[in-house]
Amino acid sequence: MGILVFCAVVVGLLRSAGATSTVPPAAFAIPASQGLDLVNLLIGNGGDTPNGSGGNIPSTAPPFGMTRWVAQTQPHYVSATPFNWTLDRVMGVVGTRQPAIWMGESAPISVSAGVGSDIDVEFEKRGLKVVRGDDGEKKEVVSSGYYNVELDDGHEGSILIEQTATSRVAHLRFTFNSKVSPYILFEVARPSVITSTPTNITFPLGSVSIREPLEICGWSDERQDSIITPVSTVPFSKHFKGYFCARFDNEAQKPTYGIIQNGTSIHLDGASRDVQGPLLYAYARFPASQEATVVTLRVGTSFISEEQARRNIDLEIPDRSASAGTKLDPHLVPGTFESTAYQVRKSWADIMNRVDLKITLDGKDHSPRDFVDKQTFWTAIVHTLQFPTEQHEHGHYYSAYDNQVHELEAGGESYTGYSIWDTFRAEWAWQILFMPDRIPGLVQSMLADYKEGGWLPMWKNIAETNIMVGTHADSLIAEAVLKNITGFDRELAWEAVWKDATVPPKDDWTVLYSDREEHVDYEVRAGLSSVYDDPQKGWVADDVHSESASRTLDYAYDDYAAYVLARQLGKPKNVTGFLLERSMRAPFTLFNDATGFMEARNADGSWAGEDNGWTEGDKWAYSFDVVHDIDTLIERRGGKVKFVQSLDDHFDGGHNDHSNEPSHHIPYLYSLAGAAFKTQEKVREIALANYNNTPTGLSGNEDCGQMSAWYIFSALGFYPVNPVSGEYVVGSYVYFPPDIKKFELKSCPRDDRPFFEQVAIDLSRPASPTASSLFPTPTKNLTVTAVGARTKPYIKSLTIDGVKVDRPIIKHEQISRGADVVFEMSDKIESWGNDAEILQAFVNGALDTDFERKALWTSISLFGVGILSNSLVIL
Repeated sequence: MGILVFCAVVVGLLRSAGATSTVPPAAFAIPASQGLDLVNLLIGNGGDTPNGSGGNIPSTAPPFGMTRWVAQTQPHYVSATPFNWTLDRVMGVVGTRQPAIWMGESAPISVSAGVGSDIDVEFEKRGLKVVRGDDGEKKEVVSSGYYNVELDDGHEGSILIEQTATSRVAHLRFTFNSKVSPYILFEVARPSVITSTPTNITFPLGSVSIREPLEICGWSDERQDSIITPVSTVPFSKHFKGYFCARFDNEAQKPTYGIIQNGTSIHLDGASRDVQGPLLYAYARFPASQEATVVTLRVGTSFISEEQARRNIDLEIPDRSASAGTKLDPHLVPGTFESTAYQVRKSWADIMNRVDLKITLDGKDHSPRDFVDKQTFWTAIVHTLQFPTEQHEHGHYYSAYDNQVHELEAGGESYTGYSIWDTFRAEWAWQILFMPDRIPGLVQSMLADYKEGGWLPMWKNIAETNIMVGTHADSLIAEAVLKNITGFDRELAWEAVWKDATVPPKDDWTVLYSDREEHVDYEVRAGLSSVYDDPQKGWVADDVHSESASRTLDYAYDDYAAYVLARQLGKPKNVTGFLLERSMRAPFTLFNDATGFMEARNADGSWAGEDNGWTEGDKWAYSFDVVHDIDTLIERRGGKVKFVQSLDDHFDGGHNDHSNEPSHHIPYLYSLAGAAFKTQEKVREIALANYNNTPTGLSGNEDCGQMSAWYIFSALGFYPVNPVSGEYVVGSYVYFPPDIKKFELKSCPRDDRPFFEQVAIDLSRPASPTASSLFPTPTKNLTVTAVGARTKPYIKSLTIDGVKVDRPIIKHEQISRGADVVFEMSDKIESWGNDAEILQAFVNGALDTDFERKALWTSISLFGVGILSNSLVIL
């Protein structure tokens, strides 16, 4: 009985995302793309807490789009995103720049619709209920290139909202099925929540103007993260504005306009069509009609000016030509809504069609879990290609670091939304492998931040925010250089990285630099000049700085990244030696031999307590966080057998928290200690526990693609444990145990499924015209094959282009220009990747009953359900 209930729970889980469709109508599903059709943007949008399930925004935009458009169901601010799938009322659509759930919004522009003589501007009052069909499902479609929702207008009619968007311009279409006068409302300057406290409301300024018979333009100076901008940048960044210009199509009847400011309607006459202030709204009202009224408009956005917003419309979605033939397919006619949706979908399809995924080599699905895994994989690719977001606008960009508009060299780019503490781990490596043409522009942008603000970014959201610890831009640059990315000034990059490594922040001995501390300057490597840089000590003092232990370990890694960059650029030995020595020494100043764990220390050398000094982790996770010197870490923990036992203690004790990034590399450490079979077991176990195709199918926060990058690399069978090593550690395509069928789960869809039998990636098609001059064309696809992985959980051998690989290490140069990576799978633990002493200590020739029982419990508890005797237990 317990088994049957468990199966019902699992099947329900697999289907729970069906309330809103993720498949666009046929007219908006061209060009064809099998992978794109399997993208489910609702993954990671649910959850009852901000850290519950990804914090993803299911937005419409091309890859790395500057302004992403999404339906608005709730107020958004730090800890809340605009859309949550569980809510039944839509307040309009919003152009958002919020890059992650724990980051703030910057000058959103919201567009909503209604009918009737009274115009409600208050957020909750203007919300309209989503219409549901006879099957109870919402009449709503969410996809990368097209969104629609049908709303009850409250007057016995309905409103269909359709949305698509280029990087800087939204294309919106409203169909009013009502006999009551319809209107479009623009929320220009809203009440804005500062911090994550909903009652902490401020009132940003805005401006709105009626410039042309069919245009409404304006700006907002809202920037929710302004309170944590470094103080030396504030004199410049305080001038930030986000501009917009909305242009109605000529086919529409000429509207009458109105402006509402602080609840009061403002009469517009010939001399007064510009209004500034807080709580600012504008509307366009259209005549009532006995037939459906269709209103189509384009909303250009800009960080530069209203005129640039208007120019972005002209360049990205130009006015429809009056000479365009009516017999042509609408998606072929520039300026039509269908054409825009086609171009946005094509921008994704061109990328997704470079990947060929086979659950099994016969190309068929054999289990309900197959669909889950495919949606999870394809959606993960989209999630890794949304951030950072473009900040350049057709040859120019605005910088909040100096309040200037800068002209770019041909092909130059600028970006914002750098969640570097998260993304340096695997997201950046994935983008280098899959989208190398983007990397030069992303590095150029960081170097521009350095020139204009004085430092490389830590967490840039329009301007620096000082969020998280460490200067991991050092790692991004070092990895790019190591992997032969060109197209940026390497000497300038070195200058910036060297400054990170050697120049402390202002008032380094006196400022705590706590998380989101206000009214401080650039945090960078806080503690660098206290005792970290002291050769007799070498840690960040816990009684001087917050998060001291994590800082120490992160700074040590960043020192190693700086060393790699210096080595690649041929810097003198005194420079490389200094960086290498400090990077190897600093981590182990925290290692407490008495406990076997890392521990924070005070300035005088005393231990600060095992629970002090950590950033989004604890002593368990961070005691494995010396990714650049695992050999010494193994030695300090007593050798390989004891190290593997400590990893077992970590996992078996429930200490592995995959929802936060410091744990992401840990399962791969088994392989580096000669226990590859345990990596093979743990990686798939973690994937099943933390990823599925439901709105709650992503644990923790997506963090601008890092969670999904872990999944993609793990699905491929390898992961960049030390990103600046140029190496990947081999995991597996597999999940254990093959003998779970002994426990008679035959009535339940088999969820003990491995990843995929084959993934082929075409690395030869750059996404930008200039890329071909920067990157040599790969000679073949990167194809990873693991025949039989669905039933055989262990690796017997590995070859790359026919050459045997004896260690669980793949070098970037072996795969970056295409390769045939072939895993030979086995149904028993093999010697490949496993040291004899490890096999003797942990396997001894056979899996015992306790091991099998533990495997069963793991497979069941992955979905939050356990079985005790004949009862169902919700964990």
